Amino acid sequence: MPLSKTPAEILNIAGTEVRISSPDKVVFPEPGLTKLDLVRYYLAVADGALRGAGGRPMVLKRFPKGIGAEPFFQKRVPENHPDFIDTVTLHYASGTSAQEAVIRDAAGLAWVVNLGCLDLNPHPVRAEDLEHPDELRVDLDPMPGVDWSQIVDVAYVAREVLDDVGLVGWPKTSGSRGLHILVRIAPRWSYRDVRLASEALAREVENRAPGLATARWWKEERGESVFVDFNQNAKDRTVASAYSIRPLPDARVSTPLTWAEVSSTRPEQFTVPTVLERFAAAGDPHAGLDDAVGTLDGLLALAAQLGPAEKPPRGSDGSGRRQSAMPLIEVARTKSKPEALAALEEWKGRHANLVPALRPADVLVDGMRGSSSLWYRVRVNLQHVPENERPPQEELIADYDPWAGKQWPGRPGS
Repeated sequence: MPLSKTPAEILNIAGTEVRISSPDKVVFPEPGLTKLDLVRYYLAVADGALRGAGGRPMVLKRFPKGIGAEPFFQKRVPENHPDFIDTVTLHYASGTSAQEAVIRDAAGLAWVVNLGCLDLNPHPVRAEDLEHPDELRVDLDPMPGVDWSQIVDVAYVAREVLDDVGLVGWPKTSGSRGLHILVRIAPRWSYRDVRLASEALAREVENRAPGLATARWWKEERGESVFVDFNQNAKDRTVASAYSIRPLPDARVSTPLTWAEVSSTRPEQFTVPTVLERFAAAGDPHAGLDDAVGTLDGLLALAAQLGPAEKPPRGSDGSGRRQSAMPLIEVARTKSKPEALAALEEWKGRHANLVPALRPADVLVDGMRGSSSLWYRVRVNLQHVPENERPPQEELIADYDPWAGKQWPGRPGS
């Protein structure tokens, strides 16, 4: 006889009732955190979490099968959403549009967690003005082989650049390996201008910290450095906001820091239990973020001074695709990360003689955004393999097509 599900629990949150289904479902087995534990976490840190995600349209990143399975991305708010969830319609570069959820209070936080969301992924705009971001996001993304101390060094260089152009940066752990720096700006500039400003910041950080930081967009060209990811400011991009729980076994949290803490702490210190204690004791280090609104004039002037960024060469086959300067081979395209890692190991087994020459940053396993979920691409950069020993491009070990059967405006053949 099948076991019955745990009865739903109704929470009264400041006068609003929110239904939590399967409250005893274990989401993080290692620390033993249930779905209801996650809801209570977000309620406890609601002031900080809403400072990052409140009042903004949000992509719902849902984990219906737990942290061991790939999530799916839901742009459109569920049709049966409650009255306390606002919505706005966003128009995307692809020509599509979606009515997205906007949460404004603690009840909204509980509602998204009940849907299976762990981290919060808001756009950098307010619901009242969808075309003018009020947040510039600096994403310090380490390449394989880069340790935390190098990320810290690059963070302080980025802070120095921001200081020089009159902007205030607010650091937080990404909840994974990297670091984010948030910058509040007046909502006066377009997405294009904000991305240009963030690219100028990235290039200047690279100029001041050569070898440590890079603004090179193409992953195979970065080496063992920290990528200052300016493209997180492109339209339609989202990042995990402050106090987001990340899908790692230890229930790690994207945690706001003071600048003094950047060099004295490490990301693994910040988990659901420790952040609950930290928030109760000291509150939110980013409490003053909304009062530090700045202008992009300095960064846009820097962009003009630096001139256009170098563009990669285009292929000569008429496809218009960029041509990499690196000797890249593609190994596999897969639906899940475990499949990608298995394909990589199979390739290494076939070419065991080459493996000792590879450096950590030469192995590229990238999560690629599909129509509603991630898929994975595996590539190997053979730059450190002697030219006469480099294998040619072979048939892919796995060749998953994330777009099979899907159509959208502008797709060839649609």
